[in-house]
Amino acid sequence: MPERGRPVNLLLVAHGTRDPAGAVVTEAVAALVRHRLGVRVEPCYVDVRHPTPSDALADLPGPCVAVPMFLAAGYHVRVDVPSQISATGRSDVVIGETFGPDPALVGAAADRLRTAGLRDGDAVVLAVAGSSDPYAQADGERAARRLGRALSRPVTLATIATGGPRVGDAVAALRDGGARRVAVASWLLAPGLFQRTLDECGADVVGAPIAAHDAVVELVVDRYRAATAAQRDTAELRTA
Repeated sequence: MPERGRPVNLLLVAHGTRDPAGAVVTEAVAALVRHRLGVRVEPCYVDVRHPTPSDALADLPGPCVAVPMFLAAGYHVRVDVPSQISATGRSDVVIGETFGPDPALVGAAADRLRTAGLRDGDAVVLAVAGSSDPYAQADGERAARRLGRALSRPVTLATIATGGPRVGDAVAALRDGGARRVAVASWLLAPGLFQRTLDECGADVVGAPIAAHDAVVELVVDRYRAATAAQRDTAELRTA
């Protein structure tokens, strides 16, 4: 457990993508959070690319907080991240809360869509990566409801890869239903193949990924601070 006055470092855990631009986003978030907190912040990836959590922790002294940068609490969050960190044998790493459909990130997705050219009257689709995991599906549904409230209009949920109606089909269905223009909000954190799929889905407007939006940086900071506070409270209760 962290001692008062002892720095708690941060492991920033992302999914990983073969597209170098995706890693640039993760590293940019890490740099901004490092500046805010004044502690070591090391990015890592649970899939596709390196460094892995094990790689990063080999050079990151404890105590540490790991913050999973995922928009849904699916298999990676519930299984991959804990198991990969546990496999290192480190007992000084606590895993903070993941992102999920946090309202601040929903607001960031709305910002990206407005910047891309959203107009009054546009039909809106929220494009999520998609998953067969029921927890991830529920998080996508919550994100769509929250985006609808943020934009004051109905939002259709669609998936890019699996687990529900595809984005292109949702866009076509809205046009068949009388929509003159369709806008697609990206529920992705970084550019890559999935975002390119959205750019080619036939919508009139496609929002950019949330990327290194201020809301992402603030959420990492909040998750880190909440986890370190919980660590210290637990340590104090055990020594009381």
